[in-house]
Amino acid sequence: MPPTGLPFDDIRALLRALPGPDETSRAQVLAREAELIKPAGALGRLEEIVAHLAAWQHRAPPRINRPLVAIFAGAHGVARKGVSAYPSEVNKAMLASFSNGQAAINQICKAHDLGLKVFDLAIELPTEDFTEGPALEEMACAATIAFGMEAIANGTDLLCLGEMGIGNTTAAAAIHAALFGGPVATWVGRGTGVDDAGHARKVAAVEAGLALHRGSLKDPLEVLRRLGGREIAAIAGAILAARIERVPVILDGYVATSAAAVLHALEPSSIAHCLAGHVAAEGAHAEVLKRLDLVPLLDLGLRLGEGSGAALACAIVKTALACHTGMATFAEAGVPEKV
Repeated sequence: MPPTGLPFDDIRALLRALPGPDETSRAQVLAREAELIKPAGALGRLEEIVAHLAAWQHRAPPRINRPLVAIFAGAHGVARKGVSAYPSEVNKAMLASFSNGQAAINQICKAHDLGLKVFDLAIELPTEDFTEGPALEEMACAATIAFGMEAIANGTDLLCLGEMGIGNTTAAAAIHAALFGGPVATWVGRGTGVDDAGHARKVAAVEAGLALHRGSLKDPLEVLRRLGGREIAAIAGAILAARIERVPVILDGYVATSAAAVLHALEPSSIAHCLAGHVAAEGAHAEVLKRLDLVPLLDLGLRLGEGSGAALACAIVKTALACHTGMATFAEAGVPEKV
């Protein structure tokens, strides 16, 4: 895509210069896995996970000393169309619950010794309703992507990305419909638990947004700013920053994956450092993951958001690394190898 001289040019420049994996570190991890006291491949995907960490951290063995769950919270103008089972006032209440340690994600982070940061992206200032105009101006969207890149400013070695915001499954469905095509209803799920009438309003809102912006949706960044939200833009920025700083990423559910889908549409290799934490119960998340070539680590029927699935998957990733670094080799344990 040729440069436009507009704010998104910086994002496109970053995408052209992303570092790749360290295949030497990956090979070193796989070589050690072959020597551990277990049958070859006996730990299945746990072995692949450690090799993935090594390749994207550019070190063997990899390490997880400062895992971080980052939640981005935003408000959506399209929520006024009645697309959620809950009012937008829930946004402020949920931010308070995060701060007070009362939300589900607080308990998951505490149970698995994960850091937690919550980013308030102007929660009291909704984006524009995308059925009436672009959700964000280009400058504002680019600035929000840049803000998301600051999520890892204080250092982390594994980043779990989640979100919170009434109306954001509608925005995510609109993004997926714009990027992948097909009947809108296939991308629109129940979100916070809307009834049939609410689901119909969500479908109608997405269809109206696609129709209004039809002439500008060939550019994935335009899809993001016109149909998305601040939390989705910030997650895209966090994914990019993590790649630049060689930090592997675990994605949460349907909304977080929409940010990855935008980057993938721009440059498929840009999300190669990402793992899918889980497959959500929301809408067509499984189909989105398939199109992004991401295989989820968990399938628990979650549709909570707030990074919950990514944080639970982080416990699996930490376990995989503990096995790799803590197990003995056949030689160290004096165990005969397979004849």
